[in-house]
Amino acid sequence: MPKIEWDQLPPTIRDHLLDRARERQVSIEDLYKLKLWRETEPIAPEDPWYKDFGCFKLCGEGKYPKIFLLAGQIPKRQANRLIELARSKANSRSV
Repeated sequence: MPKIEWDQLPPTIRDHLLDRARERQVSIEDLYKLKLWRETEPIAPEDPWYKDFGCFKLCGEGKYPKIFLLAGQIPKRQANRLIELARSKANSRSV
């Protein structure tokens, strides 16, 4: 499996991540946690993925990270699962 790419991020993704970090006011301490995790050379699953750092989540797909989410925000994949679960519960009650 490929590793998450950090050093060769396309400029558009790099700039997007930096903008989101600034907008969401990601602290130096949080970025240090990210740095330590990066040093472990994490594996990149083919599917969408996220890493929860407590104060923020880093989300990506394949080998590239793509967005920072604030604590409490739900990654798209997780949100879709919650919607599907709610729909299946609603359908089972109406039967």
